[in-house]
Amino acid sequence: MLATVLLLALPFCIAESASSYAGSTVADSYPPPGATNTAVDAYFPDASQVGYAGPTPTGAEPAAIVTAVPFSKVENIFPLSRPNSADGADSTFNVTRHWGNLSPMYSVESFGLPDASPIIPEGCGLNAVHLLMRHGARYPTSDGGISHFAADIHAAAVKEGFNATADLKFLATWTYKLGAEILTPFGRESLFSNGVAFRYRYGQLLNGFTDLPVFRTTSEDRMVDSALNFAAGFFDVRTYETDYHQEIIIEENNFNNTLAPYDVCPNANSEDIGNFGSTEASKWADIYLEDAQTRLQPMIQGFNLTISRLVYMQQLCAYETVALGYSKFCDLFTEKEWEGFEYYNDLDFWYSCGPGNPTSAAQGLGYVQELVSRLTHTPINVWNSSTNSTLDSSNITFPLNQPIYVDASHDVVISNIVTALNFTSLAATGPLPTDHIPPHRSYVSSQIAPFASQLVAQVISCPASEEPTHIRFLLNDGVVPLTGIHGCTEDSNGLCALASFISGMHERIGQINYAHDCFANYTMPNPDNIIDGRYPS
Repeated sequence: MLATVLLLALPFCIAESASSYAGSTVADSYPPPGATNTAVDAYFPDASQVGYAGPTPTGAEPAAIVTAVPFSKVENIFPLSRPNSADGADSTFNVTRHWGNLSPMYSVESFGLPDASPIIPEGCGLNAVHLLMRHGARYPTSDGGISHFAADIHAAAVKEGFNATADLKFLATWTYKLGAEILTPFGRESLFSNGVAFRYRYGQLLNGFTDLPVFRTTSEDRMVDSALNFAAGFFDVRTYETDYHQEIIIEENNFNNTLAPYDVCPNANSEDIGNFGSTEASKWADIYLEDAQTRLQPMIQGFNLTISRLVYMQQLCAYETVALGYSKFCDLFTEKEWEGFEYYNDLDFWYSCGPGNPTSAAQGLGYVQELVSRLTHTPINVWNSSTNSTLDSSNITFPLNQPIYVDASHDVVISNIVTALNFTSLAATGPLPTDHIPPHRSYVSSQIAPFASQLVAQVISCPASEEPTHIRFLLNDGVVPLTGIHGCTEDSNGLCALASFISGMHERIGQINYAHDCFANYTMPNPDNIIDGRYPS
């Protein structure tokens, strides 16, 4: 009897036989080589050549942000499989909302204004809208830690003594299927859907155009694809290329670009200043992943599960999910460890590109100057930041009379810009400690700069009229208090008088020392108690 029991138990104790390809990189390419055959194109005419389109009358433009109650929220990640934690297969705990900047965008309930709605307040009218958005979900950056993790697995798998058991047995045959930098299918879908949603909410403003809109993005592949997918959703997949002008600003070292300001801010790229967040986050990783290391290391031999490798495994959960639809790495970690991972990303953002970094406000300065220029219909005449004087001094590439503005940027830049705008409610519980998660913290990176993040400025008239009187900001559908801006008073709907906001921004612009914070030779303050993104005076 005992022998039978042992035999039944044996398969669960045996290590998975490691394949020689474990950890190797797998890549596919479509369309297949030689599939493009222009000789057959004549057999497949487009719709304009075929004709017979049937009736095509248009309807009125929607204005759901004014009329639609209740507000339609982003709450799911279809078509991705929602992952579970190691201890919560049937839990309401949402792992995807604990990935920091790797989380798919979701509607934030509140930033401290629980009674405020994204819908325009009753009695007010919508005059203009300014959208700053992040690109959609992407593959990891080139030559990053998780590709090195895969290479390390592969190197270990071809050696004697590599065994993976229990929850980690999948590593014996796991391969690395991620590309680098470009959008995933989910990333493309998210931006297209955001474009559709934006048309529903703000489409009526198109009636205020006398020329085609100019939308802006940067030259990186994922940035261009994000902008085009958004435009295809906002306009129409068959006509969007002629429905607007897409401005593509070079993103490269020493090119001024407010949507990629780190390229002209050397201190933002230094190891001790620009990457200070990684230093602080690693201190926390040593704490929150200690139990995971103790639990998972016995499941694998011939491979040392260091703390940094465990972080890479959590990142792989996020990247594989948004790229492949599912990841076995997700349910290796408990809810507490996923909360720890989120805070790990919060620390990285706070101290690298948020309120705790001395270059953050300087990097966001250029966009704030452009925003004020658009709000006041006044050309920029001082060039003391990342603004591009060639593009921004032209009314062709930088028009000042649009009722809709759309700019595409990166997660770190959105973090820079909300810091430069002095959204102090986000920094209210800072600086962030590295040895514990503070209760009710105000700075949560998944709410600030997730994939497909959206910062919306609504320019409003109260009561409704042709002349705007107020402004307010939505960050991923959550209304942001503006009380940190001089002249903006408490308001249950997050409104600030437009003249007061503009005055407050002029004051904020004057406070930010771009030349010093981006170029001066200084070290990080110790301790780092910065909460406004500027080097202490």
